[in-house]
Amino acid sequence: MQVLKFGGSSVANATNISRVLDIVGKAARRDRVVLVSSAISGCTDALLELARTGRGSTERALLIESLRTRHYDIVRRLFTGAERDALESRLAALFARLYELPEDEMVTYGELFSTTILAAKLTQEGLRTKWLDSRILVIKDNRTLTYNNISTAVALEPEVEVFVAPGFIASEYDGKPTTLGRGGSDYSAAIYAAALKADRLEIWTDVPGIMTANPKDVPSARTVSRMPYRAALDMATHGAKVLYAPTVAPAMESGIAIHILNTFEPDNAGTTVCEMPESPVVEWMGVASTDDTLHGESLLCLVGSGPVNGEASCNRVEDCLRKSGIKTLAISSDGTNIHISVRLAVVKEALRAIHREFFESVPLSKLDLYIAGCGAVGNALVELVGDSAQRIARRTGKTLNIAGFSHSRDFVSLVRKTAPRGSVFVDVTDSETIYREYEDLLREGINIVSSNRRALAVPFVEFAAMHAAAHENGCFLRYETTVGSALPILESIAAGANSSDELLSMEAVVSCTLNEILTSYDYSPASFAQIVRKAQQEGLTEPDPRIDLSGREALRKLLILAREAGVPLEEEEVEITPVVGPEFFGIPLEEFYARLEAAEPVFKAREAEADAKGCHQRFVASLEKDSSRPHGYKATIGLRLVDENHPAYRLTGTENAIIIRSAYHPYPLLIQGAGEGAKLAAASVLNDILR
Repeated sequence: MQVLKFGGSSVANATNISRVLDIVGKAARRDRVVLVSSAISGCTDALLELARTGRGSTERALLIESLRTRHYDIVRRLFTGAERDALESRLAALFARLYELPEDEMVTYGELFSTTILAAKLTQEGLRTKWLDSRILVIKDNRTLTYNNISTAVALEPEVEVFVAPGFIASEYDGKPTTLGRGGSDYSAAIYAAALKADRLEIWTDVPGIMTANPKDVPSARTVSRMPYRAALDMATHGAKVLYAPTVAPAMESGIAIHILNTFEPDNAGTTVCEMPESPVVEWMGVASTDDTLHGESLLCLVGSGPVNGEASCNRVEDCLRKSGIKTLAISSDGTNIHISVRLAVVKEALRAIHREFFESVPLSKLDLYIAGCGAVGNALVELVGDSAQRIARRTGKTLNIAGFSHSRDFVSLVRKTAPRGSVFVDVTDSETIYREYEDLLREGINIVSSNRRALAVPFVEFAAMHAAAHENGCFLRYETTVGSALPILESIAAGANSSDELLSMEAVVSCTLNEILTSYDYSPASFAQIVRKAQQEGLTEPDPRIDLSGREALRKLLILAREAGVPLEEEEVEITPVVGPEFFGIPLEEFYARLEAAEPVFKAREAEADAKGCHQRFVASLEKDSSRPHGYKATIGLRLVDENHPAYRLTGTENAIIIRSAYHPYPLLIQGAGEGAKLAAASVLNDILR
């Protein structure tokens, strides 16, 4: 005896039913067959909708008519003449009864329609066929009585070659029609197979067996040729749709292998679920997921067979997700499987990351980059990616693809609408408004790497909202180059904050422009005004150099530094002493330069005072522990005299330096190096993309 079950897509139309007939006819030449069928695809949902509509309503009449038309279309393609008329009459009687049924029984009629057509067609094909009423034979929650009913019904018909039975439907002990749950036709087939001690149980569907993941979510998923009962049950329980979980128990208890096959590729071997000797080491079978929409989470299960090193496997999963910018909400092992919880918004990315790690030889696929900003840094980045592509692929397994490069205002909107999740938006602009797009990009699953300090030196509530959006959507938001260009300043500060190391003070010389001007003035015979003008002409300053002299650029960087250290500093909480007084602001640029030239004696005197004390002038942004201040820190920016013992004393040109003192470390941390240069900045941006 063989039991063959066909799903809704396999009997969806006349063409598909012809495929089913070929498969069943071939099987019947080997041995007797029980054909268990689902309703045609979409029928069960339509019946549930029908039950929700009011009796006598136009909507109910339209739904019934639509179902009737679909089934009659199949009949008219498969039958002619008197046979067609007879079958249409039988279907008409079923539809008439459907209209009068209690709402909770309507859903049981889909399988009656489909199996009535199948039984009639098999009879027409010359096979001795018998239709079995699962509503009488299958008693829900009473396996002994069910098995006896089925075995008796079949034994009474020794001449029958093919029995046709509706799946999904059954009855309560008192005879009231019921169902076995969505996907219950698989379960029906397993019940028939166990009751008849069948030699073979086949589940025919529209996919080539149980796959390592849902191919709709993970295109690289592959079929698992053999799988133990327990692993198949775990895959089904945790979201794999190919097999209804209760199906496994009757087959496993009876020792009947389950063959999962594809109606549309009948020669494909599919998956065999059977008893298998336990492997001494874990064999990973697949990864599945179920969504918890109420809590906005998805529960993933990496299914194994054999003993699992839970701690090592959990670490491996967390590591592969972290590399993809995905944070786990929870992770654990039950000794066989690994259970992972992630945000619902990133479930597909999580499934793909785990699948790459455990089931694919390629560690990571293409990474699409969308670069906003066609200035020096943007152009240097494009060139660097082109020059380094092969080396990056060899070292990291990442193939970088520049999918977009523009300075258009519409570019961000286009990226948000078209870029695939997991892409990287690179902001190398100096826009003061582009940050307003960051949250929407992150909500679309697009990572962000930014060198635009204006986008991060925004009110703290907006800064925090960006980070929250990144966290909630499993994305990264990285901006190391906003302070110190290629220097690992922010990374070092964040590491200390993350490890609860208390910041005592921070001194930062991070204005490349002012450091170049001040160190040049220290040894150049030119006047302060001439040096400032030269810096402007070379593009080192803002178009209006007073923005630099005001400390505005240093302020942006101090805000970012403080926040990275866990201090929610706001702009108005910083005490700034500009390099020049208020009389230099609010006047035309040429008048500014004239006044600056006239004030040369003041600058000379200031420099002479520094020399007399053996010091240099440096423009320093600082954050110091001060319990009297709102956040426990005093923030200042301004000129300071530093002696030869101070790390900033020997800075030259556009060098940056930051001195960090913390509770855990007896000596200050000094980070010093070049703070300017398009290629350096591009290299640091690339590092943010890759890490």
